[in-house]
Order: sequence, then structure tokens, then C-alpha cells
Amino acid sequence: MWTRQRKRRRTGRLIVPAIAALFLSYFGFHAYHGDYGIYAKYRLEARTAELESELAALRATRAELEHRVRLLHDGTLEKDMLDEQARRALNLAHEREVVIFRTREQP
Repeated sequence: MWTRQRKRRRTGRLIVPAIAALFLSYFGFHAYHGDYGIYAKYRLEARTAELESELAALRATRAELEHRVRLLHDGTLEKDMLDEQARRALNLAHEREVVIFRTREQP
């Protein structure tokens, strides 16, 4: 009768933990760096803050433009405003008139 003797290998005990470690490291990496991971969340929050500040600036500009347009509507027409807009659009002035252009003051 033949008997087979086997050596006990110590590497057999390490196969399952090694596979589990690889499995967890793969999913851990993608949980942080993936498209829907933690780092993507921080980038999205930073982009949201940037766009909200840009939106606030655009809303302020729009409010200013709406105010200037409101001054040109019928019934509230200011002749100085109309004269200023016409001269600026046509680039005209009277012969003996001094024109001083000032930049808008930033609040």
C-alpha cells in the first residue's frame, strides 16, 4: 500500500488574506479616487462654491443693468440718461462741449 505524505505549507494560510487585502485595497482606492468617491465630492463642493460666487456677480450686474433700463422706460424717462446713452452710442458731442468719461466706481 502506497502512502502519500504531504508537507504542510505555510503559504496556504496566506492566500485568502492576500486576496481579501487586494479586494479591499481595490475598492478602497476607488471609494476615494473614483468618479463618485470622497475626493470627487470635495472637487464638486469647490466647483459649486466657485459657480455660486460667479452667479452672485452676474446677478449684481443684471440688477444694475435692469436699473439702467428702467430709467429709460416711458413715464420715467430721464433726459440726462437718454442724452448720455445717445452721445455714447453715436460718439458725438457739441463743438464747445467738454466730455469727461469716468469709470464706474466699484462698491
